[in-house]
Amino acid sequence: MRKLENKELDRKSITDFKQADKTPIIIILDDIRSLHNIGSVFRTADAFLIEKIFLCGITAIPPNKEIHKTALGATETVAWEYQKNVTEVIAQLKKDSVEVFAVEQVENAVFLQDFKPQKETKYALVFGNEVYGVSQEAIALCNGAIEIPQLGTKHSLNISVSAGIVIWDLFQKLRF
Repeated sequence: MRKLENKELDRKSITDFKQADKTPIIIILDDIRSLHNIGSVFRTADAFLIEKIFLCGITAIPPNKEIHKTALGATETVAWEYQKNVTEVIAQLKKDSVEVFAVEQVENAVFLQDFKPQKETKYALVFGNEVYGVSQEAIALCNGAIEIPQLGTKHSLNISVSAGIVIWDLFQKLRF
């Protein structure tokens, strides 16, 4: 076994990325405080050809040196938009026939392993603040909620870890 060199990884150019068929997933980051978490979500979104990221509330926007540390250029490939009000973003996406799900621990949440995305449907995933999670106002507007089952004592994951887990799960269910 040999570790592959960068030139062997078949990486897309920025132009190729922008023209590629995207995974029908939109990410909504609401009130994310950590610039490193924001950058990590951009990098994950790049890896799985995510359609777009909405940055809402206090979530910082590119260009930003601290976001760039973890995004490693993904802010140049992944489409993004800043909107102050997360509830307006959710309402507009729903009008556009996007199924919006909070990633949160709420009553009647569907466990991630049980969530079955439909192939011809576009999804938006709402990730909330590192301390307070997704706001109740945002949850109330969503079509539902997805919960990552956890068995330890903390029952919370870093937002960038949660995003990676959920995005990968939906990506592989939609693509393979």
